Amino acid sequence: MGLADGLVEGDDGVARCWWGGGADPVYRAYHDDEWGTPVTDDVRLFEKLTLEGFQAGLSWLTILRKREAFRQAFAGFDYRRVARFGPRDVERLLGDASIVRHRGKIESAINNARRAEKLVDEAGSLAAFVWRFEPADSARPDRLTREALGELSQTDESRALATELRRRGWTFVGPTTVYAFMQAMGLVDDHLEGCASRPRVEAARAALVRPA
Repeated sequence: MGLADGLVEGDDGVARCWWGGGADPVYRAYHDDEWGTPVTDDVRLFEKLTLEGFQAGLSWLTILRKREAFRQAFAGFDYRRVARFGPRDVERLLGDASIVRHRGKIESAINNARRAEKLVDEAGSLAAFVWRFEPADSARPDRLTREALGELSQTDESRALATELRRRGWTFVGPTTVYAFMQAMGLVDDHLEGCASRPRVEAARAALVRPA
């Protein structure tokens, strides 16, 4: 019996989602070890929201290959430090060829860091806020196939989270960007049925203590 639509078998014999099953080792490692694993660390959540904003108009693989350079440029994505960035930092970042040099996205990252500080004051943590928008099981497809995933570029929950972030002054956080963030940070498990990573992610989500 062949693999279901949307799954590919790597040269190691492992079945993966089509997008993470190619030969690129960076993408494969991201698929296998990170994507979909639930995250409650505020710095990692801020990093992902920021990098999703930088990805707009680009491929995620482009951003992933530059991630370490981004981390160096943006103080490890410690939002408290990024919130202190000023005009000289903007010019420094615009001169850094190892990252995406886009003034609007750079200024958005700094703005969002300042908004993150206020959100943490309000909600206790960034994690406590974003995990409020985890979809109920009843809102998820009964079986996650490639066809079902194609209907999930944005959801009621990602629209609600995007709306709340924008209401608080965040930028580059549209509902599609926010849904990609939710997929990556494990608020949903969008590994396809039959993907070798799906049971691992499901177990991690089952064991997770949701932030309060």
